[in-house]
Amino acid sequence: MAGGIDRPGTVVIPWYATGFKGDALEAALNEVAPLALRYGAGSYAVYRARDDRYKFQQLAHFERNLDWERYWEGPEMIELRTRYSGAYQIPVLYGWWDLTVSGGLAAEPVTIGNGQTNGHGNGVSAREVA
Repeated sequence: MAGGIDRPGTVVIPWYATGFKGDALEAALNEVAPLALRYGAGSYAVYRARDDRYKFQQLAHFERNLDWERYWEGPEMIELRTRYSGAYQIPVLYGWWDLTVSGGLAAEPVTIGNGQTNGHGNGVSAREVA
């Protein structure tokens, strides 16, 4: 397709709950988000903002745009948008995002000082203390 619409990508759906409906919207999104896997998504997530508890980001990674459209227009998402229409602000303007870089950090053991040095060594690991 023109413009690379059938390239893999992550759909980001910003939801914003209406007054006192944040918990209900969170429960609904947590229920419907995993269903994206049935439609071909490789992964999904729902995030709730810490600074604004009414703000949510739903993410789902799809290999094909058609699979995303099947999910968004599928019976589960239609039911969510209908049943909870008063629980979130309209319009919901989702976007298709391309990954440009990804990474992570390997976990390192935590070292706890034993009080016998100046803090530059001879500590014991957290595993030895526990």
